[in-house]
Parts: sequence; C-alpha cells; structure tokens
Amino acid sequence: MSEEKSLLEKIVQYVPVVEKPTFKLPFNTRLKWMIIVLSIYFLLSYIPVAGILPSHYEQFKFFELVLGSKFGSLMTLGIGPIVTAGIILELLVGSKIIDWDLTKEEGRRKFENWNKLLAIIFCFVEGFAYVISGAIPVIPSLPIIILVVLQLALGGIIVILLDQIISKWGFGSGVSLFIAAGIGSTILIRLFSFLPPTCTAWNFASCIPSISNPPTGLFWQFLISLFTQNLNLFFISIIPILATIFVFLFVVYTQDIRIEIPLSYGMLRGFGRSWPLKLFYTSNIPVILAAALLANIQLMARAGLQPMPDGTMCGPLACFDQSGRMISGILYFIYPPHNFLINLIQGNLLPLDWIRVITYTIFFVAMSTIFSVFWMRTSGMDPESVAKQIHETGLQIPGYRRDERIIRDVLNRYIPPLAVLGGFLVGLLAVMADFLGAVGTGTGLLLTVMIIYNYYEIFSSENLEDAPSFIRKLLGEE
Repeated sequence: MSEEKSLLEKIVQYVPVVEKPTFKLPFNTRLKWMIIVLSIYFLLSYIPVAGILPSHYEQFKFFELVLGSKFGSLMTLGIGPIVTAGIILELLVGSKIIDWDLTKEEGRRKFENWNKLLAIIFCFVEGFAYVISGAIPVIPSLPIIILVVLQLALGGIIVILLDQIISKWGFGSGVSLFIAAGIGSTILIRLFSFLPPTCTAWNFASCIPSISNPPTGLFWQFLISLFTQNLNLFFISIIPILATIFVFLFVVYTQDIRIEIPLSYGMLRGFGRSWPLKLFYTSNIPVILAAALLANIQLMARAGLQPMPDGTMCGPLACFDQSGRMISGILYFIYPPHNFLINLIQGNLLPLDWIRVITYTIFFVAMSTIFSVFWMRTSGMDPESVAKQIHETGLQIPGYRRDERIIRDVLNRYIPPLAVLGGFLVGLLAVMADFLGAVGTGTGLLLTVMIIYNYYEIFSSENLEDAPSFIRKLLGEE
C-alpha cells in the first residue's frame, strides 16, 4: 500500500492543480471567476488548431453538445477527458474490480488522485484518437500530427484547470457549466437566429433571408409557415418548439419531487429540520456519463474505416455515409432515429427505426441507471456517508436514539432505491426528449435545464447580500 501510495503521490505532485482559496470568497468574487472562466472557454473555442485541413464537423454535433466541445478549435476535446476518466474509475470502483473504500479518507484520496492523472492521460489519448480516426483531418506528416495532438491535449488540460477554478473559486462544476453554455447557445441560435443556413463569411448576399431561403431560427420559420400556409414547414418548425417547451416545464416540475427525512437536535427540544432526498437523487450525472459513453463509442466506431464501392465508409462496428452520418452496423442500433416524431407524423418511419427506438431506449436507460448507482457509491452520497454527515451535525431521527447506525438503516430504505429509480427516470426522460425532437437534442436540453435549475438552487442557498441586484430579483430576494 505504501509503495503504491508513494509512487502515485510522487506522480500526482507534478500534475497541475488549482489550489483552493484560503478564505471564504464573497458572492461577487465567485461570480466574477465564473464569468472569466466562461469567457476564456468561449474564446478558446474560436481559436483554430494549427495544422488541420479545412473540414465540416456537422456529423460531430452530438459530441459538441454532450462534451461541451468545439471541433477544429483548441476546445475540440471539451470535457471528454474528464468524463472518460470518471467513467472508467466509476466502473472499476463500483464493480469492486478496484477495491477502494470511498467512505474513508484514504480511498477518496486515491480516487481523486487517479482521476486527475487519468484525465491528463486521456487528453493525449483522445487527441491521438481524434487524429488517427480522421475526426480531425490533418496534413499527412508525422511532425504535423504530433503538433496537432499536442495542441488538442493542451486544450484538454486547460479545460481540466478551468473546471477546477469553477469548482474551487466559483459555483458548481466546470463540467456542468461548459455543457450548459454550449447547449444553451446552440438552442438560442436554433430557435431565434434570423440568418439562413446558406450564410457564409464575407458574402453578405448569402445572409439575407427570404421565403426560398428561410432563417435558421425555428421561430421565424414558424411565422413564415403561417403567412405562406406551408404545412410541411409548419410541422418541421412547431414540433421542436413544442417539444422544447414540454421538456423544459416537465424537468422543472420533476426537480421538486423529493422525500423529506425529518431530523431534530438531540440537545435542543423543539428544534429540527428535514433532510431532502430528491427523486433525481444523482441529478444529471448519469445522463452526462451515458451521453459521454455514447460519444466515445461513436469515436471508436470510426477506427479502421475503409471506403466501399457505394461511397460509404465501413469499419468493424459501423458504416457512415459521405456526410459522416452512421447508416448501419452494430452501433447503429444504439443511436436514436433522426427526426423520429416528424417522420412518424408524416408516415416516413421505416420498420428498422422502431427496432432502433427499442434498442436505443434499453441501452441508454440501462447505462443511466448503472451510472446513477455507481455515482451514489463513489461520490459520498451513499447511506453510510450521508448518515455520518448527519450524525456529525448533531442531528438525529425523532423517536430514535442518537446513533449513526440507526440513521444509516433509515436512509438505506430510501437512497439506494432512489439512485436506481432516479437514474432510470432521468435516462428515460432524456430518451423521450430525443424522440420528441427537442432543440439541442433531447439529452442536451435535459442536461441544460437540470444544470440551470441546480445553479438556481446553489444561488438560493448562498448569502446574497453582496450579490448583484438583478440576481437577487431573479431569485425573489428583492
């Protein structure tokens, strides 16, 4: 143990980290750090990687949404290395292949150290994989390939540091913030952009919308369909808008479903509080991990692609058309049909699409459930850890003597079932949103709404005396 510990700690001490502040930061300071980090993130997403060939990355839109990335820029990897490292450790520790007791300080320290180290390693591994698979086309030269991989890895390491700044100097986590920022901007553009899809830089004429060249924004397309009585355009524009509104309202409603565990202070009669256990006990983490797993699987499917006589590119796991969209193969069945609801209404669904609906639903919901249970066990949200936290605050369950084991036994009736049920339902909700055709993909919209709601709860629990007035008004404090 000491040999493993000393070796790991020797390696980890060279891993760049952001130190925690030595004092409690005021609200405004933490908010400024969030704005600074978000500005750096957006700036880096517009700095192109040197040495890559011009290319369109529409086929990687799912990657960009769930990984908070921007292909072709320094932010190509996004949060991919962080999430991939977390997935691997979650699976290894949760399945007891690596037997670390995360209820103890030593186990948590090992988990955190290996998570940092693996995230750095995956910056280089994923950068190399993106280049070799052709996801990032480069000039075929060994020095250029090395240069591009180093740039991609550098961008990934910067994201890791920005995530640490948010978690230690700001609010929440950088992983969630980057996902919400990327998907949020995509949703706003898709809903309200008045520029047509043909718009290109330095060509003003191509950016003027018209009836024959409508704006990208679904809201404007909806208005045009009403004036022109174009029934097809009406359905194409209104269905994603209604699906987006429905998912938003439903997620906000379900966020408030919880079980309240009554607690009291043993030394002070008449004083107490409740300990809330949400229906979505592990929040949006299962969906983030499941979506990231899907993105990584799709990247692996691009390895070893060979050109076919019909112009497609096929490998052992999947085949892709000329635009880069998956069209067949084993992995084809764990991705949802494109525009499912619109095609259903128009009668354009194929029998194979129904099979994909079933297989995709089973895969995504199962992964969300598994990751929810693993996250509960590895993040200090298990009954033992929560019971210890409650016991140390001097609270007890009314009607029982003050004993940590009693609190644990009571919590054990609720927390594991909630982890399973919450992971199942949040995965099912993401799948339903995907099938409804919500803007920004159903998974992306679900993540964004849950992240924004989580930030609402974080801000509501803070001391808002020095917060900007618009935030106090937004939270109903003024």
